[in-house]
Amino acid sequence: MKIAIFSDTYSPQINGVTNTLDKLVQYFESNHIEYKIFAPKYDDENKEEHTERFYSLKFFMYPECRLALPNIFRISQSLSEFKPDIIHLMTEFNMGMTGMIYGKKNNIPTISNYTTNFSQYTEYYNLEIFKQPIWDYMKWFHNQNNITLCPSNEAQKLLNKNGINKTSLFSRGIDSHKFNPSYRNVKLRKELGIENKTTFLYVGRVATEKDMDILNESYRLIREKHHNTALIITGEGPYLEECKEMFPEDTIYTGFKKGHELAEIYASSDMFVCPSSTETFGNVVLEAMASGLAVIGADAGGIKEIISHKQNGLKFKAKDSNELTNCMQELIENKSLRNYVKSNGLKFAQNRTWERIIDNLYVIYCEILKENQYISA
Repeated sequence: MKIAIFSDTYSPQINGVTNTLDKLVQYFESNHIEYKIFAPKYDDENKEEHTERFYSLKFFMYPECRLALPNIFRISQSLSEFKPDIIHLMTEFNMGMTGMIYGKKNNIPTISNYTTNFSQYTEYYNLEIFKQPIWDYMKWFHNQNNITLCPSNEAQKLLNKNGINKTSLFSRGIDSHKFNPSYRNVKLRKELGIENKTTFLYVGRVATEKDMDILNESYRLIREKHHNTALIITGEGPYLEECKEMFPEDTIYTGFKKGHELAEIYASSDMFVCPSSTETFGNVVLEAMASGLAVIGADAGGIKEIISHKQNGLKFKAKDSNELTNCMQELIENKSLRNYVKSNGLKFAQNRTWERIIDNLYVIYCEILKENQYISA
């Protein structure tokens, strides 16, 4: 089987899409599956054997995705030589559209991915006038493909509600060797000034659509009752400077971290908070669970499926700072509950292997090819 992948974001960018792409590449190479990736060009990447890059511009609403300027002639020539059996579109912008058009023109099955709730983001940027046009475009784009893959059942329901009906589930996994409680670092805790404090952690893009204001309100209330607490914010984004003005002065900002440094920050904290109500999945929640943290997340989007309340974490009503405060307080005061959800969360994450997840994706590939008579029954 030969697979061509089109994406408007790729390494060295770090986000949910690029993380998934990295795992796909590992799987393809381990299983001797031929692949070729078409992605944006960045300033600092090296030439890669299986990847073709194209000049691109930042997308104002979501800089992690790029508006690429694909060379149609070059892409067509490359695909004609590669002869893919299936085309997988990781994003819906220029690169994704280019792959879709080529697939339709050459009768090659195309699979699209839905990973980001752009329509919900409009509510946070006073751009609600674009909400319906975004859904109109999403419906037009995704319905032209053989199937659209969603990271969670909630995302699938959202797409079905908005007229995108040919959908299936492509969830996300976690590497429990990369994120692990064994990376807890006493020296790092001392350097951060949290060695004797109960520490909450947020990891992710620092943006208004991540409901950072809800976290701020809750953490301020927690500090009034529990002075021996700390909050670490790991990540960067357009809302970072506002957060530095808004959050308490002792809030710790580590900036963007990856690899072993990120794993150590996770494992060296005590509890993880994901205030966002716009996640299609919530990779960071799995990472926190795998790192041995008790997790709190909004009862919305993909996160509501990952967390079972008071089993492997705690959930609060989306955008409700009072409920979030209660969850944070309960985990501080009830150590037996904290240890219980932490233990169950760790077990839950350890069972979400990427190999199992991508095995299921490979089955979808085979089913699509079989339906299109590209392989024998």
